[in-house]
Amino acid sequence: MPTKPFTFICGDDDYLVSEKGKSWFNEQAKDLMDDLSKEIVDGRASNVSEVEAAINRFSSAAQTLSLFGERKVVWLKDVNFLADSPTGRAQGTLDLLDNLKEVLEGLDAKSVGVLITAQPVDKRRSFFKWCQKNSDFTALAGGKDSAQTCAALISEECEKSGNTMTRAAIDLLIGKVNGNTRLIVEETRKLLTFAGAGGDPIDERLVTDLVPNFGDADFFEAADAFYSLKLSWTLEALRRHFFTVSESRPLLGSLQSRNRLLIQLRVLLDAGAIRLGGRGISKNDLEAAAQTYGHHFGASEEKSNLNVFSQNPWYLGRLAETASKVPLKKLIDFQIAFTEAFEAIIERPNEQEEVCRELAVRCLS
Repeated sequence: MPTKPFTFICGDDDYLVSEKGKSWFNEQAKDLMDDLSKEIVDGRASNVSEVEAAINRFSSAAQTLSLFGERKVVWLKDVNFLADSPTGRAQGTLDLLDNLKEVLEGLDAKSVGVLITAQPVDKRRSFFKWCQKNSDFTALAGGKDSAQTCAALISEECEKSGNTMTRAAIDLLIGKVNGNTRLIVEETRKLLTFAGAGGDPIDERLVTDLVPNFGDADFFEAADAFYSLKLSWTLEALRRHFFTVSESRPLLGSLQSRNRLLIQLRVLLDAGAIRLGGRGISKNDLEAAAQTYGHHFGASEEKSNLNVFSQNPWYLGRLAETASKVPLKKLIDFQIAFTEAFEAIIERPNEQEEVCRELAVRCLS
């Protein structure tokens, strides 16, 4: 039996928090015969009155005995009034949370199992700190661990379906959906459905063909093809790109952004500051290099392609494989060629595809 009166799950990713909560709820409720013993209360609120209504519904559910005397399970789901928001900061909400605290303290875990899932949360609030000490508390990782989390979700879906995905395809998929965990799962399921159980491992080409770019992702197929250093694939990808898109500047921007990182990685590789192993770049190597050279980039922690140490190690490992194959001089030549291509599309705005094809031939032939 639980030793704490309730369970609290929070994190930065709404999908991960919701899935973790769903798993807990299903496990706790699986042996309950009466559906009325399983209650889910919507915790979303946009003002103090809605916060009061949600807490009252939850309190009533948690304090009402089951009709047939069996244990109840109550889930206060998708709580958003613990965030650093106008509603979360309102004095009325803070007073209501004190009332909620009294309800939670009086729960008998043997009679009722209670779960609260919240996203996002303000970790400075007294209620959050109280939950850390007085609940079965789980804070799901995010931020720098997002790529590893996404990779784990992909591997889990692959295992369920009886298929596999190459590491390069996993990296590409994470980039194309911009690290969105909900999209990661849905797009992985789509790829697995297409490939079929027991089929060939899903590779980069299949991901490129079936998965669009989402959000701010800059994983254009033509950019991936270019840095594969294969001219034929690059020319095919350019043809497909310009079949649906007339503008070349986002693509050229993506090429240039990656090239900046490749130049920095190549310098670090040549200096022996980092090494490329079977699983990409060692995180320890990257941290040691950041301590030695990081001060040259200033104090800003924002992600930038001008600062290799601001990037996710998972992504850098993928780029480093290309950096190890291309001499530094050639990468600098690429950067000059990209700049000249930008100038060419200004002079020839109606021939952007031709400009990009000339760029590919010049750099890769």
